[in-house]
Amino acid sequence: MAWFEREFIAVPEDRKNQLIYKWPDVNIRRYSRAMVNADEIALFVRSGRVLAAMGPGRHRIDAQELPVLGALVDSVTGGNYYRAELYFVSTREFAGLKFGGRLADVVDPVTEQVVTLRVFGEYALTVRDPAELLASLTGTADLTDPDTVRNWAADLLMKSMKVAVTKGISEGEWPIMGLSAQLESIEAAALRQANIALYQYGLRIARLGNFDITLAPEDAERLKRLAKDVTYIRLTGDFQRYAAGELALGAGEGLSKGAGLETGFLGAAMGLQALGQSAPAGMLGAVTSERTGTPAAPGRACAGCGHTGNPADARFCAQCGDRVAAPAPRRCTDCGTEVVATARFCGACGTRVPGG
Repeated sequence: MAWFEREFIAVPEDRKNQLIYKWPDVNIRRYSRAMVNADEIALFVRSGRVLAAMGPGRHRIDAQELPVLGALVDSVTGGNYYRAELYFVSTREFAGLKFGGRLADVVDPVTEQVVTLRVFGEYALTVRDPAELLASLTGTADLTDPDTVRNWAADLLMKSMKVAVTKGISEGEWPIMGLSAQLESIEAAALRQANIALYQYGLRIARLGNFDITLAPEDAERLKRLAKDVTYIRLTGDFQRYAAGELALGAGEGLSKGAGLETGFLGAAMGLQALGQSAPAGMLGAVTSERTGTPAAPGRACAGCGHTGNPADARFCAQCGDRVAAPAPRRCTDCGTEVVATARFCGACGTRVPGG
């Protein structure tokens, strides 16, 4: 029964998706039948050298069909076995293979910032020369592991893409912030570089699938912020005016998020003064009141809800919307002269004003 099971040599069904399949036994019975699929080629290897090849079809393993097998006869077995390694190499294209990771740290020529690039995508691998592939990798790589050649090709692709992208960016050919628009050129350069390295191994990367080169998130945010700063400085004319505007905007943002009046108004006032504009009336006074603890002058009070924060010239309450009555003028109790709301003594006769 064992003899019958070894009568036929072929790639098992669950291994047909492998780039290289090695027949597990180095003792191959004479007159065995080898079945090679249409997208395969079978090679006999001994001591790292490819001695014979079988194309697609059914073959009888015998020196009469393949004369070179005469050198592989195992004399100990009386000439009934050939002693060699038998490999089945697929000649079809393997697409959808993954590659990716950290690509390189490069200097952006525009901002002179060091940023980290990452790439993720797919590639298609095919065997250019099966004999060269086995001759170069036999003895140096575990060809029984189906991922060995794929991972090795992916590493070479990453190395080649690193060289191509770094060179293109450093020479100003590809801008970092616009790499997505250069993917076609990057693919051509990376494939050219990778296939030069893979040529001596009998492999070829036919094409790249969906791939993208991106910045690390923190680097992308940093470059966007710098680009905005450069644009605004160009619009304002100098850095001082831009910085003052940023200070005022930051103060306003702080107020909207509940920051203290002193911090918000002082920042806004400083920003406006740096821009050469005067701060609105009452802004710095509100800061002084906040800092010293002195209450600000009361506004017009609403008779309906009692809200006292209405401006002095308000006609309607900002809290409830009712009409605000004009406050009665203050007068000196001695001479009847009208005095301002904050006066403590009459300007006409010097009499102390109640409530002053």
